[in-house]
Amino acid sequence: MDNKPRVVKDYDTLDPELQEKVKLAYPFGFEDHLITFYNSHGETVTALPYDGEEKVYLIRMSKTLAAKLIRLDDDYDDDGNLRSDVKEEYEEKYEGEEDFYIGDE
Repeated sequence: MDNKPRVVKDYDTLDPELQEKVKLAYPFGFEDHLITFYNSHGETVTALPYDGEEKVYLIRMSKTLAAKLIRLDDDYDDDGNLRSDVKEEYEEKYEGEEDFYIGDE
């Protein structure tokens, strides 16, 4: 994550395209990739980092929310892995864009 501006957002406020790119970056779920930092008010925040083309997103979520998002998302299977058909669809859709595999491969 270079000198790009950092943006803190909630997952549900991300546009659908960005959510798909995050899923490609983390095909095996979000829970094991959360980081902790202090916000400008000195409060501890847990977030999922995503290095986008123009910004670094810190997607605010707890471990519990990370697990729930995967469990309730039809794009993920019962084991918490991005379904292969969905992964292929998103890879084709975003072919030629930045490397998404910052999480797991």
